[in-house]
Amino acid sequence: MTKLNKVLSLIILVALAVSCGKDNDANFTLKGNIKGLKKGIVYLQKEGDSSIIDLDSMVISGQTEFSLHTNIDEPVILYLKLHKNDKDEHYIPFFADKGTTEISTTLKTFNYDYEIKGSKQQELLEAYVKVMSSYNHKNLDLIEASFIAQKDNDSITLDSLNNIADKLIKRKYAYTIQYAINNKDSEIAPYLALYETQNANPVYIDSIYNNLNEEIKNSFYGKKLKEVIANRN
Repeated sequence: MTKLNKVLSLIILVALAVSCGKDNDANFTLKGNIKGLKKGIVYLQKEGDSSIIDLDSMVISGQTEFSLHTNIDEPVILYLKLHKNDKDEHYIPFFADKGTTEISTTLKTFNYDYEIKGSKQQELLEAYVKVMSSYNHKNLDLIEASFIAQKDNDSITLDSLNNIADKLIKRKYAYTIQYAINNKDSEIAPYLALYETQNANPVYIDSIYNNLNEEIKNSFYGKKLKEVIANRN
């Protein structure tokens, strides 16, 4: 073996050792499978103070399965991003906790038809999103009906549809607030209060926070919710 080959071998061994150490030290692993993906880059990301932060990445070249790793202190929303040499952003948000989360999807349906197996918080989030989807479908139907009524200059029907839409919004907020209160022992509660109830009556936001147990109040999203409430008053 030449001196150059020995040096290259040593560099490779050191790189492998660092890589394995990184994986072994991580307390969170994302295992993914993107059917139909031939080439691209997958990223594990989180929100920073003013930008998205890359936690780990992997180049995809032929294989459809991958693993990404990081350390997290507590349950938090992370993102799986796919870069496939186009101008669009492809993201899958999910609630991560220490341990392993698995995401299965396809290249064609990457960010809207996927399966996630992981944290208890993710299960609660999916249950909530499923109900919200039914509300959103109803809202789309109302928008279509309102467009037709407006086109026909049918002011009576349009007023009726607007009233129904207002009631639908109130029902969505009511469900979200109750869902958060019912899950006061999970990080999902302050998360929903922060990101799904911005325009709700502040009294209800306070109610969500006051019903949180101490552990959740001291969580990442619990502290953020406390800060939002404090800055509002």
